[in-house]
This record gives sequence, structure tokens and C-alpha cells, in this order.
Amino acid sequence: MLKRKALDLWVGVFVAMGLGALLFLAMKVGNLASFSAAETYLVKANFDNIGGLKKRAPVKSAGVVVGRVENITFDTESYEASVALSIDRRYGFPKDTSAKILTAGLLGEQYVGLTAGGDPVKLKDGDKLKITQSAVVLENLISQFLFSKAADGNKDNK
Repeated sequence: MLKRKALDLWVGVFVAMGLGALLFLAMKVGNLASFSAAETYLVKANFDNIGGLKKRAPVKSAGVVVGRVENITFDTESYEASVALSIDRRYGFPKDTSAKILTAGLLGEQYVGLTAGGDPVKLKDGDKLKITQSAVVLENLISQFLFSKAADGNKDNK
């Protein structure tokens, strides 16, 4: 009888550990696993096209995660996507830093890549990045390629 209770206890412990591991993986996939208590500052950037960029997507510089996408809204005055970036205070970027939306791998998740400039003045809370590059949309590249091939074909027929 005592052996049976011990066995039931161990089975329960392993089931709880398995559920905990599944929860951790689900949070990791959803970009929710990195709860950081570090102080951050908010920087905004406007893009013509953000592609599939999502809230909580990483902000990277030189391959290192330096922050997260805090919020994405539509600016009705400029008709662009306004992206708020929450950057860790440990990383002070120059005021002329540029931002572009990149893709991890060919069809992977999208993230914001920061390239530091050379300005001695650092970004502060509420600043806006002036140099941005929108996401490359794979469908647009394919259609441009096809149209250029069709145009080349028409030249050969004339």
C-alpha cells in the first residue's frame, strides 16, 4: 500500500514537471518567456511596411537581443506603421541609429535590427528614429522578378 502511494506521488511529480515544461515551451514560442525587470527606454520608428512584425518581437543589434517591440500602431497623419521599441537601458544607442525590419532565415520570424550610427548624442526616452527600412515582402520580390522576366521576353519578341 505504501509503495503504491509513493509510486502515485512520483507519477504526479513527473506529470507536473511535464506540464511545466510544456508551459515554458509555449511561452518561448510566443515570445513571452523573457520577462525582464531591467529598466528600458522607449524609442519610436515609422515604417512603410512592417510585414509580419508582431508585438514582443525581438530588437537586435549585432545579433544580440537589446529590446522588444512594445507596441505597433497606425499613424493616420503619415499613413505609416508606428513601432514603439523598448530598449534595455544598458544599451545606449547614438541618435542617428537606423532601424530595419529583418527576417530570421528565409521564412522565419521578423525582428527589428538596429545599426548604430556615429552621433555622440545618445537616444533617450521618447526619441524617434529617423532612418528606417521597411520589411522585404517576399511576394513583392517574386512579382518584380516575374515582371522583369516578362518584360525581357517582350523585348526579345520585337
